[in-house]
Amino acid sequence: MAYGAEGPSISSVVQSVDMMWVAIATLLVFFMHAGFAMVETGFTRAKNALNILMKNFLTMALGALLYFAIGYGIMFGDSLSGLVGSSYFFLQNAENDIGFFVFQAVFAATCATIISGAVAERMKLSSYLMLTVCMVMFIYPVVGHWVWGGGFLSELGFIDFAGSTVVHLTGATGALAAVLLLGGRIGKYDQKTVNVIPGHNIPLGALGVFILWFGWFGFNAGSSLAADPSLVPMIITTTLLSASAGIVSSAIYSYLKFKQMDATLTLNGALGGLVGITAGTADVSLFGAVAIGFIAGIILIEAVPFIDQKLKLDDPVGAIAVHGFCGIWGTIAVGLFATNGGLLYGGGTSLLAVQSVGVLAVIAWTFGLTFLSLKVITLRSSIRVTREEEIQGLDFSEHGSTAYDMKGESFGPANNQPSFGYGLVNRLNQLGTDDHQSHNYNSN
Repeated sequence: MAYGAEGPSISSVVQSVDMMWVAIATLLVFFMHAGFAMVETGFTRAKNALNILMKNFLTMALGALLYFAIGYGIMFGDSLSGLVGSSYFFLQNAENDIGFFVFQAVFAATCATIISGAVAERMKLSSYLMLTVCMVMFIYPVVGHWVWGGGFLSELGFIDFAGSTVVHLTGATGALAAVLLLGGRIGKYDQKTVNVIPGHNIPLGALGVFILWFGWFGFNAGSSLAADPSLVPMIITTTLLSASAGIVSSAIYSYLKFKQMDATLTLNGALGGLVGITAGTADVSLFGAVAIGFIAGIILIEAVPFIDQKLKLDDPVGAIAVHGFCGIWGTIAVGLFATNGGLLYGGGTSLLAVQSVGVLAVIAWTFGLTFLSLKVITLRSSIRVTREEEIQGLDFSEHGSTAYDMKGESFGPANNQPSFGYGLVNRLNQLGTDDHQSHNYNSN
């Protein structure tokens, strides 16, 4: 009796278990950044591997510091007219929320790193980092406040449980604005021809996809913010089923479309399914999760060539397709498949309308602010590396080194001859290619 009186209370044990679950989920989401780094590195050329890795490391580090200083306050501070937070900067008066802060901080960095792959191989590291500052410090937190911080979208009833729109669509829309301003890589578009520039290490990219899939269980289930025995297993299961359905549908549809089962698209069918289920992972049935993932896989395969060939937007890893198109689908799908209020469950069109309004509002805000931010950055200097630096590879021009021993191939400083690098860039573009890859599209 004496021990029982002095021991921990039931509420304190529950609180400790909840805290431990959120901490574990935080570490899983942090580990996702290794997955992003591997996917982006594998699906781009070897001469830019170090640059990709540096961007991912710096995004996480800068993201944590900036979110601590400003971003968290804008996202979760006292609301000003449902638009922006106004307190908790540097976690002042929010010391008891440190566990929640660090979970949200790794989310913020995830949003920013989506842009990294889309602008790979031709954006200056300094320009990318300045865009990361804008994204983590203001653009993303405002969206988060609208949905998760008590802003106007949450008041409308908008549902985005773990971030199909808040994280993925925001990152993809920022990537869209950046890609529009950057233009395509050298050799990508030649008059009416769209040339394939293959990644140098697809097995490395596959490892990255598996890491992302593993980390996504923390991304989605950790958003419960409690070790709820009825909710967490359901979220993990819907996450697993949607990703699996995305892989199967992308494999089948790529075979029907291209007469071959495309490896990179099939790998990324998992990411399409994961992005798709993230908004409604706690609100849909198991069958709904399968349907969402299956459709996401098909959307992914249609979106990648549409962006690449029709829109002529050079996204080396397909971030806009996976995180943007599938993010929109996942958010809209809540209005269809939510067991409480979804159209297919007798809820009418009201939730579907709210979800659509939220998607449009986030796209307009993110695209406008990202485009404006990049325009301001260009007042200082171009956001794109020079032609010679791009041909050499950003590893050498930005970091003075290379990730691999390229069999004696020289990546030294460019000389002043106008013809420098044309043979080299052609050989690099053709590494690992053959005729049957002519229709492959790398995506993240």
